[in-house]
Amino acid sequence: MNQIKIGKFIAECRKKANLTQMQLAEKLGITDKAVSKWERGMAMPDTSIMLELCDILGISVNELLSGEKINMENNNQKNEQLLLDMAKELEKKNKTIWSSMWAIMIVSMTALLAGLFIAAFLIPEGVWQLVTILCVCVVFLVPCFYALKLEVSVGAYKCKNCGYEIVPTYTQALNAMHMGTTRYLKCPKCNQRTWCKKVLKK
Repeated sequence: MNQIKIGKFIAECRKKANLTQMQLAEKLGITDKAVSKWERGMAMPDTSIMLELCDILGISVNELLSGEKINMENNNQKNEQLLLDMAKELEKKNKTIWSSMWAIMIVSMTALLAGLFIAAFLIPEGVWQLVTILCVCVVFLVPCFYALKLEVSVGAYKCKNCGYEIVPTYTQALNAMHMGTTRYLKCPKCNQRTWCKKVLKK
């Protein structure tokens, strides 16, 4: 999806409807700054107000996401292209989240090892050494919980038994035994617990 093109199309439709950015914003219950961001291609309308926006502008959701008026002859072709673009966008987003998750884990592990090294060799044995080790471990856990949230938010876990792709809740993933990004989960399809490997496409 081309956000700049969509933004220009929103501005064009708004002007045709004789609405200012402020008036359109009031109808949608948002700020005129949000409308301005759409029209400059800096943001996309939220899915929760997309239908209402299209109704006000007299366009379809397909036209909104295509950034142009669509005639019936090329409607199917536009639909296919739009679905393909959305799939590519989702894949790109998932890869970014996945890379961020690994970056957080690598930095956290490095910080943990550095902290433990400092505590073991640079701080004299005693209470302060123990307190430092505990603090380092607690600080290490915070980004780990966030990294898990990122891990769960993309893709699925493939059941080794039947191939079903499981999308667990954060709590289920947190409580499951794991080796890297492979987790021991119960499959809702075959009802068996297996080591489920993470797959980005679901």
